[in-house]
Parts: sequence; structure tokens; C-alpha cells
Amino acid sequence: MSSSSWHLGTLRQWHWVSSAVCLVGLALFSFTGITLNHAASIPTTPRVQEVEAVVPAAVLAQVEAPEAAEAPLPAPLLDWLSAELDLHPRNSAQAEWDDGEVYLALPRPGGDAWLSIDLESGELFYERTDRGWISYLNDLHKGRDTGVAWRWFIDVFAVACFVFSITGLLLLQRDARNRPMTWPSVALGLVIPLVLVILFIH
Repeated sequence: MSSSSWHLGTLRQWHWVSSAVCLVGLALFSFTGITLNHAASIPTTPRVQEVEAVVPAAVLAQVEAPEAAEAPLPAPLLDWLSAELDLHPRNSAQAEWDDGEVYLALPRPGGDAWLSIDLESGELFYERTDRGWISYLNDLHKGRDTGVAWRWFIDVFAVACFVFSITGLLLLQRDARNRPMTWPSVALGLVIPLVLVILFIH
């Protein structure tokens, strides 16, 4: 096998592997690009869930307000929330402690949530808003409140897309002699967004 044939085979292999890795992600990000662009035109009816409860005195007795204004909820309280209300805040989630009350924001893709607890009476109020699956997918696209694992996925996906693009460009370069519209088509992909930016985005 000649060196050029080996390089071509390797290039094609990198191209199809990266395209396979990107396939579902590209479809998702393309779809959510459209839904984000027309977010104001897509009707949504947020669903709001509210829960009122009282934290038992035995649990409150194990809760000590920290000196810092922000600190995670203590383990006994997290265990009670999980067992009794099926709420599972992250252990590292920072709550706001102020004047005998603790407030915890629980942002999530496609909605929002929060809870507050009166540390004297034990009164708890929890509210969760769900804006639907379109909003959920849009937030995945933006990486909004998705956590570390999803942000890493976006980074790896972006690298795979870059490999897909560069290997595609090298393959285009190889075949450009036999396809005269290759470089005009590539240039068009650059010129169209550039013209739109210059003329219509202020």
C-alpha cells in the first residue's frame, strides 16, 4: 500500500468515525437551533407543582445554621427530603441561610425549582416549574443548569465536530480537481453568514 493510499484511508476513517459520533448530537443541536430561534412562537404552558410540609423537630434539632451565608444542607435534612418528599438536592448545592430561614435554589433544564424552610417552625415550601420538553431540549443546547457531565459531553462533541469538519475539508481538497464547484461552495458557506452579519446584525 502506498503512502498516499494509507493517508487517504486514515483520513476517511477519521471522517466517518467522527461523523458517526456526531450524528445524533448534530441532529439534536440542529433541531434545538430552530426551536431556540423561534422560541417566542412556540406556545408553552408551564406546569407548577407546590408542596407544603413540616420538617420534624427531631430532624430540625440536627440542623445548625452555619456561620457562612451560603452552605450546603446538612445530611440529616437531605436524607429526610429524599425519604419523605422524594427531593434529591445535590450534596454540594449551596443554600442561603438567613434569619432563621434556609432557601435552596434548584435550577434544572426545562424548568426551575426552589424550597425554603423555616428553621424554627419547620414549615417547608417547595415549588417546581416544568416548561415542557421543548424547553428542556433548548436548555440542553445551551448547557443551562445541566451539570458537569453534560458540559463535558458538549466539549467532547465540539471536538468531534471539529475533527469531522477538518477531515471533510481535507477530503474536499483531495477531490477538488475533479469537482470545480468545490471551493465556490465552500466559499459560499463563509460568505453568506458574513454578509448577513455585516448587513443585518447591528
